[in-house]
Amino acid sequence: MTRVENTGVAKTTAMSAWWEESRATLILGVPLIGAQLAQMAINATDALMIGWLGATELAASVLALQLFFLTWLAGLGLLQAVMPLASRAEGKGDVRSVRRASRMGLWISFIYTTLAMVVLWNGESILLALGQEQKVSAIAASYLRIVQWSMYPSLFVMALRSFLTSIERSQIVLWATVVSALLNGALDYVLVFGYYGFPKLGILGAGIASVGTAFASCVILIAYVLWEEKSQKYEVFVRFWRADWPAFFEILRLGWPISLMLVAEVGLFAAAALMMGWIGTLELAAHGIAGQLSGIAFMIPLGFANAAVVRVGMALGRNEVDGITRAAWVAIIWAIIIGILGAILFLAIPEVLLGFYLDSSNPDALEVIRIGVPLVLIAAIYMVVDGIQVVAGGVLRGLSDTRVPMVIAIVGYWVIGVPLSYVMAFVFDWGPAGIWVGLASGLFVTGILLLIRFHYRDRLGLVRLG
Repeated sequence: MTRVENTGVAKTTAMSAWWEESRATLILGVPLIGAQLAQMAINATDALMIGWLGATELAASVLALQLFFLTWLAGLGLLQAVMPLASRAEGKGDVRSVRRASRMGLWISFIYTTLAMVVLWNGESILLALGQEQKVSAIAASYLRIVQWSMYPSLFVMALRSFLTSIERSQIVLWATVVSALLNGALDYVLVFGYYGFPKLGILGAGIASVGTAFASCVILIAYVLWEEKSQKYEVFVRFWRADWPAFFEILRLGWPISLMLVAEVGLFAAAALMMGWIGTLELAAHGIAGQLSGIAFMIPLGFANAAVVRVGMALGRNEVDGITRAAWVAIIWAIIIGILGAILFLAIPEVLLGFYLDSSNPDALEVIRIGVPLVLIAAIYMVVDGIQVVAGGVLRGLSDTRVPMVIAIVGYWVIGVPLSYVMAFVFDWGPAGIWVGLASGLFVTGILLLIRFHYRDRLGLVRLG
């Protein structure tokens, strides 16, 4: 065979490897994306039906859920450490290590939630201390004291999802979440508005629906792990009471930086919500809707980020340096493509998208839309880099690199994003749009720095084969 023919074969083989990686990423990532979108559908349904009650109730739910998700995501960050550990073990064919990481992740979900409940029970005092209106804070606290009980099943579900994703059984995650979304919609409808003989509970009904939905999703995934053939061999629930302290502390070691990184990002949006609350209730309602829309779009690159954690971790477990590169860039490219498509949609019909969350007969609806349109347009502009930063973070987690990305996130979000939001909104008097310009700036800096760190991974010693 000639040198030209050898070169042609090598190029064909390399291209085939890239296509195969893209296929594997889609097979793993699409169900995760679907599950993330279904989860957002649950949140969007809550916001939609609460929004029909009025701007005050919507503003209260925004504050309550910001506090809930900030606390919830701190726990999720700890559980995210399960995925790189379990996927690397799966790449080596080490069933015992997959079981150890997954079981201790379930332990951590329960322990963390028990501690977090104390914080959430005092939600009203926290919101008042942060300068929120007394009436809105009281409504938010009553809603939060119901919603907080969903944290036990929902974090247990996230630990199970990390295990199932690591063994490439992400399809059940999608179907469990879809069933939960349908159940949540039905419960919201009858409990918020009191249809079919149920009591009309308003915003509290949405909280009860969220708790019921979380428990349903948990039961579905537990049943799957117990009865599905591949999942059974890992025996996650066999001798569940038996501690594995080395695995427990390894998850904590890798997980606390991920937790702080997620808290830093969500805290950026929580800080934005608080600043928006200083401006006014309608501005806070508009921010909540724009945040929901942005969050829905964000779920797609987040799904690719989780797929990247697993694909990079498995390639690392198999000592495949080229496989690490392919897994990372395939996920990043898909995030860029989706970001561009989402930006086009946001730029084309912002009023229509905002209008889905409001009752047109409500006298405040038109004003909320007017305030929200510039926020949606800003979200369109930063959507691509937001996708890049979340996938780049996932790639680095797949390499078990968590501490420096945490520092990058804190700098990007809190040294740049939050101060700039305040300056643009209150010093330069840009109002709500100024807050979102600050958000976009923090995300942009974080994304670029994470991407640079991955680019220099070999020089920094991040790829440790063994």
